Amino acid sequence: MIVLAVDTTSERESVALVEGGEVRGEVRLRTSDGHSQRLLPAIEFLLRASGLRAAEVEGFAVAVGPGSFTGLRVGLSTVQGLALAAGRSCLGISTLDLLAAEAAGEAPTVVAVVDGARTDQVFAALYDVQARRIDEPRAETIDALLARVSGPAAFVGDGAQRHLEAIVARQPLARFPRRDLYLAGTLGRMAEPRLAAGEGVPPGALRALYLRPAEIRKSAP
Repeated sequence: MIVLAVDTTSERESVALVEGGEVRGEVRLRTSDGHSQRLLPAIEFLLRASGLRAAEVEGFAVAVGPGSFTGLRVGLSTVQGLALAAGRSCLGISTLDLLAAEAAGEAPTVVAVVDGARTDQVFAALYDVQARRIDEPRAETIDALLARVSGPAAFVGDGAQRHLEAIVARQPLARFPRRDLYLAGTLGRMAEPRLAAGEGVPPGALRALYLRPAEIRKSAP
């Protein structure tokens, strides 16, 4: 099954084509505010470079957050439009679940942490050693998160990088496995068997995972 996977939840934008559990091709971009300008050209380039027509994509996957509010909207709407035009199913997977999957087996507890973007909060969830979620994702301060973690734990995500000093000070048994934060490849590999098993949804059923309201500032008069 050929799956197109899209992640625009952070400045590490990525698009991947996955087939048979392998990444056929991937485009990676570092951008803080250009998802809307760069995403469709990246998808077009990836399809052309892989020798595929858009009609040959059999399923779509998108990272649904938490993450950048604007990035989430761009990724979701793009995948919805492409899937609707192609008459294909979609699957949305949490950014935190993707990060945890990258660190499975590293420690009895895996802590996926996404930077809260210009706030004192992070987006986080706890997982077991096999990357199965053991609590619900939430927006909280790093101190509140660390109060919930005991024993050896693997921290992964850009939020873990940002708060490394605080984590080490509070959690001397913390581990920081070096993992790729470009997530489209992981997204596609996780989504492909689920889409093949019929777990996909219609494009209109995709929903973003927002853990707090968007910060919208009014323009000065």
